[in-house]
Amino acid sequence: MSLLRRYLLPGFIFQSVVIAGGYGTGRELVEFFLSRGPLGGLLAMALSTALFSAVCVVSYEFARVFRAFEYRSFFQRLLGPGWVAFEVLYIALMMIVLAVIAAAAGSILEEVFGFHYVVGVIGIMTAVGVLVFGGNRIIERAFTGWSAVLYLVYLVFFVWCLASFSPGIRSALASGGIEGSWIRSGLEYVGYNLGVLPAVLITIRHARSRRDTLVSGLLSGPVGMIPAFLFFVAIAGQYPVILDETVPANHMLELLGSRTFQIVFQAMLFGTLAETGAGLIHAVNERIARSYDERGRELPSLTRVASAVAMLALGALIAQFGLIPLIGAGYRYISYGYLAVFVLPVMTWGIVLIRRHRAADG
Repeated sequence: MSLLRRYLLPGFIFQSVVIAGGYGTGRELVEFFLSRGPLGGLLAMALSTALFSAVCVVSYEFARVFRAFEYRSFFQRLLGPGWVAFEVLYIALMMIVLAVIAAAAGSILEEVFGFHYVVGVIGIMTAVGVLVFGGNRIIERAFTGWSAVLYLVYLVFFVWCLASFSPGIRSALASGGIEGSWIRSGLEYVGYNLGVLPAVLITIRHARSRRDTLVSGLLSGPVGMIPAFLFFVAIAGQYPVILDETVPANHMLELLGSRTFQIVFQAMLFGTLAETGAGLIHAVNERIARSYDERGRELPSLTRVASAVAMLALGALIAQFGLIPLIGAGYRYISYGYLAVFVLPVMTWGIVLIRRHRAADG
């Protein structure tokens, strides 16, 4: 269990908080990767995976060295008074992701089960609230266990699509199609998805050495992106028709024609959406708890629940804008803010601060 917490838990949490905003519905893969063509999409995914690992290695070590396990402490060390810029971006991203989660859940239950859109929104927000109320231990256990479920379901989905649509998949991947700048798409995808990294910081308290953060950081990129790669290959055979699908996952499941697997897949996705929302809100609560702790007080349970409910309610309201606009415009615009206030500073000034700390310790 110790090795799992030190090496794999950060990657599992990273995957869990990335997936809903990163590739859970498939719409994100279409928007940032497949829109660049099958080959361009694969190149962009490879770039994103490498950058995820690189930034995670430095961020985990920064958190370990400075004992900064929630984003306020982390960015006060990294940016000084400018840390507020990150908080503004984080709250904005969290609201968009919560809205995407609500919109996705509403669309899934409406399209697959015929429920009213609002039922899905209320259901997912309730599940998120339950996880948040459970605290660190429940969240870590739930995220680790659900990652195994997620990998299994995505693997079955990939193998089934490969068996059913292999001619189209081979043709698409062999075409060598590249549309526009795959480098830009890879960077944009990294930019907004790394905004959820504060939800992972609490797990770095288990790290005992620089080796722990190096290994866990290197693993985080592949652990987070392997399901996305499987999903991408599975839908590539439907290019370019699938570019216009609101929820590409539903489109592929309908093509497979199994009602049972469609329900299993959507149940997995519903649980994963709840994990992402819980991880993002929990990071905010940890930041609030740190402020209380500095004043010698403990964050009241009622305040923790009230903040979660307020964030969930606002996210549900924003969800009315719809899934495609939220992903296409919201994520793309906010990416550059994260590249500027997080990725670039941590990969430059952050490394300098880590080295200074090591030198001071002798």
